[in-house]
Amino acid sequence: MSHEGQQQFERWRKHRTVLNQLLEDVRTEHLDYKPWQDAYTLGALAVHIAASSEMFLLSIKNGIFSPPSISTQFETIEDIRNIVQASTNATTAAFAELSDAELEKPLDFNGFAAPGSVWLGSMVDHEIHHKGQLFTYARAAGVAKVPFFTVQPSKQ
Repeated sequence: MSHEGQQQFERWRKHRTVLNQLLEDVRTEHLDYKPWQDAYTLGALAVHIAASSEMFLLSIKNGIFSPPSISTQFETIEDIRNIVQASTNATTAAFAELSDAELEKPLDFNGFAAPGSVWLGSMVDHEIHHKGQLFTYARAAGVAKVPFFTVQPSKQ
């Protein structure tokens, strides 16, 4: 993994660790909460976070938009935890294979072309943004205990 890839991986992993911790205290009855009519539900937002990270990395690696490989279908919080774990595993594996050439290669995404390194930073920022929303959703849905917003993951 490139130096830049490693830095972004550590940044992403720190936030994904907190996402997993947050989902430990969410219950199935919280999943349908949404703050306004056209918003994601709490469950759909968690799945969006998971699927998007893998989508960004696959797109960077492939040089074209690539949908995530993980299933995004859920009914229970356990389903969502499994989706997030599958995404975490797939995203970690994709990070490990990320090359400098892939980070330098331009990727056109929604009409905006930028090097893979720019999209990698956007991927992490996207996760952080939506994780903040998910904290708010969880509290509004009645989850009393939420983790601190960021932790330093243990070295493996």
